[in-house]
Amino acid sequence: MLSWAPPWLVAAGVFALIVIVALLLQLLIIWLMQRQVDRWPSHLRSIFHRTRRITRFGVMVMAVYVALPILPPSAQIGTGVRNSLAAAVIVLIGWVVLIASNIAAERYVDGFQLDVEDNLQARKAVTQARVLKRALNVLIVILTAAFALMSFESVRQYGYSLFASAGVAGLVVGLAARPLLSNLIAGVQLALSQPVRLDDVVIVEGEWGRIEEITATYVVVKIWDLRRLVVPLSYFLEKPFQNWTRISADIIGTVFLHLDYAVPVQALRKKLHEIVKDNPNWDGQVVNLQVTDAKETTIEVRALVSARNSGLCWDLRCEVREALIAFIQQEYPDALPRYRAEMVAERPERPPAAPPPPAVGPQEPGGEEASAERRMGDAD
Repeated sequence: MLSWAPPWLVAAGVFALIVIVALLLQLLIIWLMQRQVDRWPSHLRSIFHRTRRITRFGVMVMAVYVALPILPPSAQIGTGVRNSLAAAVIVLIGWVVLIASNIAAERYVDGFQLDVEDNLQARKAVTQARVLKRALNVLIVILTAAFALMSFESVRQYGYSLFASAGVAGLVVGLAARPLLSNLIAGVQLALSQPVRLDDVVIVEGEWGRIEEITATYVVVKIWDLRRLVVPLSYFLEKPFQNWTRISADIIGTVFLHLDYAVPVQALRKKLHEIVKDNPNWDGQVVNLQVTDAKETTIEVRALVSARNSGLCWDLRCEVREALIAFIQQEYPDALPRYRAEMVAERPERPPAAPPPPAVGPQEPGGEEASAERRMGDAD
């Protein structure tokens, strides 16, 4: 019936028919499984939804492999198609490995919960699984692309000649890819050593926040005021930072007060115990009050309180500070910081001293008359 048609047209029609039948068969199977998927366990449903596209691609590759022998015997077309088919098979294998690694990583962290209070082990496992999964995904994609390109003779020869005769270009490419490779290696080191984990409380660049996301190249820190600080992975291996939840979430908070020397420290210490005793944020471990410094006009009083995590510790510190200040204002207002001054009474000014009277010798007996007569005799 088709003797009138050219051979290449017949081959192309049969090729298209095989591919269409294979796709329809795959859609039918997916439709039948879709009707039963709600009854499956959660992990099987996840595998089903993740493998719908790859099964369609695999069916197309198998259909092309089956229909390839009916193509016209052209060496150039046959070689190109065979190389494309080999590259498609390599891509299919890489895709299968990628999905399998992702499913395995998700199954590994499926039993851990990050929304509980004591989640140290969960944060360790989830951080390790996510970072290694992203690094492995990048590695699988690179290897798959490399093997797929090597299936083509022209590309393989071009790559050989490029690395053989253009070393400078290769050096430039290597230098350009250095940040990506360094962050990729840093991600593997971070997953193994775990200086930081998901939901860790850290201080980075002077900002307090929590580790919100760890990708293959950078880390997102959610700051307390809802800003996001994005830093490269290599930052946590090259620069110092503070991790408040490295071993556990327990933390000790400090409250500093500057008070007058007249403050009764023992009464203040007793009041501190009363405040934290009824506070739900206190974990019952540490409570103490000490005088840590004495300055010219005030003393420095430090109160130590502990809590189960940094968030509760912040609230506890604020509440303790407010309660101690209110207690001092009500019971010991004279203990608040104040400046002292000495008032000296001003002395009245003395009147200027009178000049001394002229010197007069001792008077002889006889009075003033005798003295006058004597002066007259002297004149004669």
